[in-house]
Amino acid sequence: MSPKKDTLAPFFKALPKNIFSGFVVSLIALPLGLGLAMASDAPPIAGIIAAVIGGFVVSILGGSNVTIAGPGNGLVGVLLMTITTLGIESAYAAIICSGGLLLILGFLRLGKLADFFPSSAIQGMLAAIGLIILGKQFHIMLAHRIKREDTIDYLLEIPYTINDAVHYDNTGLIYAAIAGVLSFAIMIFYSKIRNKYLQLIPAPMWIVILSIAFSYYFELVAHENNPIAPNYMISGIPEFSEIIAQLPSVDFGQIGSLPFWTSVLALTLIASIESLLSIKAVDKLDPEKRRSNVNRDLKALGLATIGSGFLGGLNVVTVIARSSVNVNNGGSNRSSNFFHATFLVIFIVLFSSQLTRIPLPALMAILVYTGYKLASPVTIRNIFSIGREQLIIFFVTLLVTLKIGLITGIVSGVVVTFIIHIIINRNFSLFAKNVLKPNVLMFKEEEENSNYYLSVKHFCSFLNYYKLKEKINAIPEDEDVVVDFSLCKFVDHTVMENLNNYQELFKKRGGSFEVVGLDMHDTDSKHPFALRRLLPVPNIIKKSLTRRQTSIEELASNYKLNYTLEKQKDIDFLNDFLFFRTKQINHINNELTNEKVDLTLFDIEFSEGEFIAKEVVRSTMLHIKLNKDIPEFTLDREGFLEKIYAFAGFKDIPIQDHNDFSRRFYLLGEDETRIKALFNDDVTNFFESNPYYHIESNGSNLLIFGRERQASIKEIKALFDFGKRLKEVLS
Repeated sequence: MSPKKDTLAPFFKALPKNIFSGFVVSLIALPLGLGLAMASDAPPIAGIIAAVIGGFVVSILGGSNVTIAGPGNGLVGVLLMTITTLGIESAYAAIICSGGLLLILGFLRLGKLADFFPSSAIQGMLAAIGLIILGKQFHIMLAHRIKREDTIDYLLEIPYTINDAVHYDNTGLIYAAIAGVLSFAIMIFYSKIRNKYLQLIPAPMWIVILSIAFSYYFELVAHENNPIAPNYMISGIPEFSEIIAQLPSVDFGQIGSLPFWTSVLALTLIASIESLLSIKAVDKLDPEKRRSNVNRDLKALGLATIGSGFLGGLNVVTVIARSSVNVNNGGSNRSSNFFHATFLVIFIVLFSSQLTRIPLPALMAILVYTGYKLASPVTIRNIFSIGREQLIIFFVTLLVTLKIGLITGIVSGVVVTFIIHIIINRNFSLFAKNVLKPNVLMFKEEEENSNYYLSVKHFCSFLNYYKLKEKINAIPEDEDVVVDFSLCKFVDHTVMENLNNYQELFKKRGGSFEVVGLDMHDTDSKHPFALRRLLPVPNIIKKSLTRRQTSIEELASNYKLNYTLEKQKDIDFLNDFLFFRTKQINHINNELTNEKVDLTLFDIEFSEGEFIAKEVVRSTMLHIKLNKDIPEFTLDREGFLEKIYAFAGFKDIPIQDHNDFSRRFYLLGEDETRIKALFNDDVTNFFESNPYYHIESNGSNLLIFGRERQASIKEIKALFDFGKRLKEVLS
């Protein structure tokens, strides 16, 4: 019998990082919770209650590792309709019932239901939710309240609202609109500032801090009233003692009506889809690549939603934006979710009176930006690149959702997807005869270093993808897998996208995931996620060099380097570096190589976070292959933020007799003795007398880069020269 694995020691070792991460996440959760509640026409505190209850319950009972629970963006439209139709007291009853349904889904192990929704239909539904949020809150962001019948009318009124805001003659409204516009600008441009000190505080919290500071300036310095119109300031936030003492009334009187259960089903549908999508996305970010128990998470979210409803809060879902921030700030287990809730309680106890100093347009600007991210034109462009038929599915789902409702919208997306699949294959019987048949055969080949082999036949689409997924989930990620589609006549976009996710997961866990048998299949698009069928369609793509690529090509010629401009997906040599543990590498290109000294310089595109929290970063990096083994370490310029990291459990390694180096540089690594031996006088003096770079060792290779942006030609030359001289010093 193998000894029981000690889980307490790693938990307590990681506790400082999780406390720190929970604090950073709470800085986002506070303004978002207030904004989402007010956008739903609920009391502002309802969003905070959902985040607190969700954080405590899901962290203890949930099945995911690094996710954060709280009120969700996707539920704003449904909650607004529910509260408008049923009233706030009956809406709480609907929230409680939707939590009960989530609980039942978890016990019935129906987490796999999310796999039955086509990817483009889900994108269309989320884009519609984004437009609902944007359309209704844009006007409040500009200090203008209107009442219209549906979201399309709200969107059509946007130019008129802008025109009215430009011609305001009321000082209070002018200041309110300026607060909204400036807050929106902060949300847009903040992520573009790659400054680690500023980004310690998230953009939404900067809006809160600046809003409160603005209010105190007029009160304490100018000795005047806040110039923002009072009806555009947050109100109705009770003291903490009042929240405990005054539980809201919950009215189950409408439980027998159709509108009540329509609302319950809509809340359950959106909550489950948003949560399952977020869990799936955050699992990709988890540095340890653990798989969440989605059914256990559904049960925890259902229980948290029931508790939240009784206490006057909103539905509790897994939220992607806050979860991404959690991972990027070192969150490694569920305790960060618990501490995020704890800090929210502390904020409400100590600062609830200060929250009334925040202008309503400032909070609505956060939601307008969120709505834009959900319905970004980039999404449409990406879907079009996958295939024109995906664009039809996307727009049908979007328009029906806007005009009729969320449930009808997602159902229409499923139906249209199925019809398009029949038209593309010109074969209804392919689906009718085989949809219920087992279509996946899996076995492990018996020879040495054997693979898991899966043969898929007939068709594989959103209708039966769960069968393939169940087989793949039974395989450890450090094994080698071959999925063969040679007997399969049709593979849809949803399946191709999910298989790509598995390929990345297995690669990072030391396994291999290879898809074969699609050589005879073709598609209308060259996109790797495009659906595949037995219908060849030629497609020619013309490529041309940018000005920067032309300069790099000239540089390669002058310096006798090999130049490859095409995008490279083979990035295995980067997976072992700590920097990329929580980041998704899309590709490298503009590759310069010097084979004599094993130096490779390249542009790289990677992303931080997932879904609406996803930020794409493009940088230029240098990879050096060493001719000897060295200890793993990370070297960076020391600053205020690195000193803060010390409180979160990160330890800077001092180098003896080099006080200047220890003061200026931040050196991290597990094997302190070997690292100190490596950083002798020659190596230390080299770093002290050269420009700062982020340098990381994985034991046999080095990764070096400067700023998180693409380098100029001059900077490329400097980086290449730095790497060449560094290798000589280390050798």
